Amino acid sequence: MADRVAFITGANKGIGLETARGLGALGVAVVIGSRDESRGVAAADMLRSEGIITVESVKFDATKREDHDAIARVLANRYGKLDILVNNAGVMLDSVSFEGEGGFNTTSTVTPDTLLETFETNFFAVVALTQKLLPLIRKSKAGRIVNLSSILGSLTLHADPSSPIYPMKAFAYDVSKTALNAFTIHLAHELRSTSIKVNSAHPGWVKTDMGGSAAPMELSEGGKTSVQLATLPDDGPTGGFFHLGEPLPW
Repeated sequence: MADRVAFITGANKGIGLETARGLGALGVAVVIGSRDESRGVAAADMLRSEGIITVESVKFDATKREDHDAIARVLANRYGKLDILVNNAGVMLDSVSFEGEGGFNTTSTVTPDTLLETFETNFFAVVALTQKLLPLIRKSKAGRIVNLSSILGSLTLHADPSSPIYPMKAFAYDVSKTALNAFTIHLAHELRSTSIKVNSAHPGWVKTDMGGSAAPMELSEGGKTSVQLATLPDDGPTGGFFHLGEPLPW
């Protein structure tokens, strides 16, 4: 992994930072994308203090196309390629809480503005950034694209009354992840004759700002699925949806 470079969006904290930590520990050169420049620098400094030498932070807002152009220039000038893209940045803007018991359904109450803002970060920005960086990924000997999805994007499980997610329907967030999964399938098909692999990751219900304190998984576990998919061997899967190595239904 010593000759590989990864760019991770939204990586100054939470699952993104754990992904950076996991890849950096394997010797991957890590570039952290952070909307807050100072927090990104602090995250990179922390990783260096842990022994991860090749790590840097760039100011990056996934919703700003000029930032897409800027990171493409940075990666091209400094590395000449990109081996791993982890589309980690995401938002949940539905008015729900995972802390309590029971379920919820925001379908009839979510506003068009919430839908648009959710899709801008969770879907449109991911598509635009991936398209912008794909020429650099094509220069890698083994490109890997990881899209951070969620089990809440599974239509199969949402339609199954016996599913554990059946009562939890945050409409804007859920459908943005469903759309992201469709992007994974379509892009993997387009790139099927190349060495690039594209997969969706469900990190699990993790104790993050979004997941809340009731989540069963510790933060230290949150990046494991992304790291696995970012470092797949040549015979690994593409066009799939996974959690800790196990496939999930679309």
